[in-house]
Amino acid sequence: MTEAVLPPLSLTTNTHKIPGNMAIWAAILAEMSEFAIMFIVYFLAKVHNPVAFDEGPPKLSTVAGASNTLIMLTSSFFVVRAVIAIRENHPEKSARWLWGAVSCGVLYLIIKYFEYEWNTAQGLSTETNIFYAVYYYVTFNHLLHVAWGSAAIAWVIYRLNTGIYTQQEHEGLINVALYWHMIDLAWITIFPLLYVIR
Repeated sequence: MTEAVLPPLSLTTNTHKIPGNMAIWAAILAEMSEFAIMFIVYFLAKVHNPVAFDEGPPKLSTVAGASNTLIMLTSSFFVVRAVIAIRENHPEKSARWLWGAVSCGVLYLIIKYFEYEWNTAQGLSTETNIFYAVYYYVTFNHLLHVAWGSAAIAWVIYRLNTGIYTQQEHEGLINVALYWHMIDLAWITIFPLLYVIR
């Protein structure tokens, strides 16, 4: 009876790999570390100022926060659809989905602007108390990320429209998609902490 001979194991036969490149993952790690530090500051401030953190959230516009949560989730869906479209060799469709994501980013910024204006009218500022100082620092930092991310998506749209990104080569699109999902994840954490939890 002959013994079956198995082919040697090869590490190169596995075609699955983590999307994106090392540079974008290093950037995401740095950004998430920054948000993690902000969340630590939030919890430390909350422990030492329970009354301010209990009374603060009800005075914020939950409608604005919830609307921006829905907008961020929708934008991530658009980005996913854009990646699927380019993989199916539909660059025009991919660009349209990305325009949807940019529109969501712009809408987020507009809502945040009017939310800040509304807060100011209510007399809520960084000097009101520690809760609002943390609120403005965290949300404005996130606002900047949304602005940068939206600009990056617009850059990807340009590269799609000029034929630089194709079905075979679109790593830049993947990198921006990963970055955008990081921004979305950060907001999903920020919203309950600042607007919901007492």
